[in-house]
Amino acid sequence: MNIHDILDMLVEQNGSDVHIITGIPPTLRIDGELQPIPGAPSLTKDQAEALIVPLMSQEQKDYALINKEIDFGYSYKDKGRFRINVYHQRDTMAAALRLIPAKIKTISDLQLPDVFHQFTNYHQGLVLVTGPTGEGKSTTLAALIEEINSTRGEHILTIEDPVEFIYTPKKSIISQREINHDTNGWDIALRSALREDPDVVLVGEMRDRETIAAAITVAETGHLVFATLHTATAAQTIDRIIDVFPAHQQGQIRQQLAASLQAVVSQRLISLAQGGRTAAFEVMLATSAVRNLIREGKTYQLDNVIQTSGELGMMLIETSLMQLVQRGALSLEKAHDYAFRPDELARLSGGVVTGGSN
Repeated sequence: MNIHDILDMLVEQNGSDVHIITGIPPTLRIDGELQPIPGAPSLTKDQAEALIVPLMSQEQKDYALINKEIDFGYSYKDKGRFRINVYHQRDTMAAALRLIPAKIKTISDLQLPDVFHQFTNYHQGLVLVTGPTGEGKSTTLAALIEEINSTRGEHILTIEDPVEFIYTPKKSIISQREINHDTNGWDIALRSALREDPDVVLVGEMRDRETIAAAITVAETGHLVFATLHTATAAQTIDRIIDVFPAHQQGQIRQQLAASLQAVVSQRLISLAQGGRTAAFEVMLATSAVRNLIREGKTYQLDNVIQTSGELGMMLIETSLMQLVQRGALSLEKAHDYAFRPDELARLSGGVVTGGSN
């Protein structure tokens, strides 16, 4: 079995990830669950390396040898791309490969809430899509970018590590820049972006203070910016952004964020009772009430605004989970496992929820 046999197997089974690690068989993630390839033996150090090395260019091999890890994209036939992280563990080479489908799904394909169409009509400001790693943020952002690409004549600039979905220009023109390949850093690329005449900027990840500050500046200066953060709820997202700055700058950042923010979406992928996965969402729109709370540092009140603004398209993730329960796609007990606010889920369900906790 070579690496391409394994990639074919993942695609055929609609999986999301491959893990190559010495001491275990090659392992796939299917519907969120890890599954060793049936009948495959545990890999030796040399076997693991023999599977991984063909994926890399000589330059990438040299980089991984010196730095012990590397992120890069790998196009596989017409079946999609893989976002690959090669790393070392216990002095052996290992890899995690995430499948990026060849076809970009639309907002409708993904069954995203209708309010997501509104995000693609903004012409400036900051839209954040948040959640843990592996929860579908890149897929959601790709659907938003593709809708703009299909409906508006814009210059779309993406900054990614690595480039994931490959866009075909339609009504828009598109520049895709990869960290360590097309640019030397997030903040450098964002500062340069202002001289590249973009209308829409996608920031793959706001990893540090410099990148966050640069993204807010780009949004403030009349551009539409989409970006991701690894935060769980809308309120936590605002707190995380503010807290990365020193105390003497936080007042200014609150003002800037309150002025530039358009929306925060938090999402989790949910394993369904009948198999497969779907996303549950928390949605916060930057209404005047939300902007005022951010400006005044009262993020603890944001949940209340979201809870009482359902007619605008806002929702807590517990509302999204209850919708799945009402459709029969998810048990109430399983919904509890994904809830951030178990008491809110209990209120929505009209009784006490039993089950796991988050």
